[in-house]
Amino acid sequence: MELRIDKWLWAVRIFKTRTIATEACKRGRVTIAGMGVKPSRPIKVGDVIEVRKPPVTYSFRVKALTANRLGAKLVPDYMENITPQSQLDLLEVVKISGFIDRRKGLGRPTKREGRELNRFTEEAMDNGWDFDFDDDDFDE
Repeated sequence: MELRIDKWLWAVRIFKTRTIATEACKRGRVTIAGMGVKPSRPIKVGDVIEVRKPPVTYSFRVKALTANRLGAKLVPDYMENITPQSQLDLLEVVKISGFIDRRKGLGRPTKREGRELNRFTEEAMDNGWDFDFDDDDFDE
């Protein structure tokens, strides 16, 4: 059995709509073996698909084919996420830098951003980073 790549990307929930999956293929954001693919390219079990969603390039191995959209719990039966850890770390850095490099005029952080900022600072404290400064050093 063969299946169009845009349909499979939509079915395994990599893209929200099939139209978005088709556009990603047309713009060269979806590759197989380093080659850009057309939305109609057939895929088969065992193919490794790379999807570039800036700033990260995700890698997925096809385990099974389906033309119907899956529930989130069933997705691991049809694909394996083999994205390198370095790419996942890059995504985390970008999330954190959203707080540090906040542009002027964006207003206060949202509740979600505030929670994530608190989580980040708590992790930093737990990892032994010391933000206390001794005033004794400046008395000289």
